[in-house]
Amino acid sequence: MPNIIQTYVRWTDRLSEYVGLIAMYLIFLMVGILLLDAITRNVIDIPLHWCIEAAQFTLAAYYFMGGPKTMKDGDHVRMDLLYERLSARGKHKMDIVTLACLMFYLVVLFIGSISSLNYAIATGETRFSMWNPSMIPIKGLMVGCIGLMIAQTLSEFFKHIAALRGESLT
Repeated sequence: MPNIIQTYVRWTDRLSEYVGLIAMYLIFLMVGILLLDAITRNVIDIPLHWCIEAAQFTLAAYYFMGGPKTMKDGDHVRMDLLYERLSARGKHKMDIVTLACLMFYLVVLFIGSISSLNYAIATGETRFSMWNPSMIPIKGLMVGCIGLMIAQTLSEFFKHIAALRGESLT
């Protein structure tokens, strides 16, 4: 494969790894927020209305940010009804078809997320609740992470093409 593709795969995989590492630690933040909520509500009887929503936003950030690393590591869920019976070349071909379908879905999702972010910015969208947080940060993160997911999907596509050619990009 050309050097530019090898560099692209290496940098995309590295970025997905770092973003996934950050996502991993968000679980601890979410647990801390929920623990704070439980203590303030049940022990000292001062409910903090922002805790549940902050935990929800943290969970959303966790799965947005964890997607590319999950794909890079091959830890995603796969229906193995026929896949396990395929040869190595057959698996690479099946993965290429699956990645093409995923890419179509991600591009549509990306276009929708950009539209949603633009709406949030134009209207100053907030969540309708007592805390009333802005939706712009989580929607911006969503756009960025879907973009990284598209980049990682392309990286995986290149890896499977290289494997079919008898090369390795890892």
